[in-house]
Amino acid sequence: MSTAELHTLTGAYALHALTESERQAFERHLEDCEACAQEVRELSATAARLGLAVAETPPRELRERVLREITTVRQEAPAPGRRERTGGGGRTGRWYTYALAACIAAAAAFGGVAVWQNQVARDARQEADQAQRQNEQLAQVLSAPDAKTTSSALTGGAHGTVVVSQSQNRAVFVASGMERPPSGKVYQIWFNDEGTMRSAGLMDPTASDDAVLLDGPVDRASGMGITVEPAGGSAEPTSSPVALMDFPAA
Repeated sequence: MSTAELHTLTGAYALHALTESERQAFERHLEDCEACAQEVRELSATAARLGLAVAETPPRELRERVLREITTVRQEAPAPGRRERTGGGGRTGRWYTYALAACIAAAAAFGGVAVWQNQVARDARQEADQAQRQNEQLAQVLSAPDAKTTSSALTGGAHGTVVVSQSQNRAVFVASGMERPPSGKVYQIWFNDEGTMRSAGLMDPTASDDAVLLDGPVDRASGMGITVEPAGGSAEPTSSPVALMDFPAA
């Protein structure tokens, strides 16, 4: 494997995507190539922050919701041949009648709930599919052979890393330690197209650590900026940038 080829393996090495022979050859190369060693350190840190950024904590109401909805789960029927004890003549029959009536009433009452639950399930699947596609695209940028990375300190002690792949024509921004924006506001990322700012997506206002696959292609953008915008974002920046970063040289 040539030295030129070894220079392209930094992203795959950081994500443990090399074969054993490739890994050994690349680690020998790292001993004499400080540029690749620095790039591996930055990509490894980015991948670690990415894992933290996409992790989600179950909502507090999940337990209550499960306990509430489990009452609608149908119970298993008694095993064949099993005899139920009764306390008097006809007691089992009366309880069966009451239970049947209750089930019919519950079925009518929960008919609308079932429709709602199905819609919630469809929405959840769509969100999961979208998140999976985004994570796959993030990984493609990070592991691209031509991925270049640069890092910078941001305001308030935060830290930002941007990874750009010209072959993918995409960029990823990973932030750690970001202060939350004011209530009703959100951080919006912008491509810097020779002085013209082009929207590149919104950051999660509740997360101090976040990984964002920038919306749209990099094209001729030379860097990116972050501004504080109203919830939902703006068509163009309405505040001074809280951060400006140049993209790594191609």
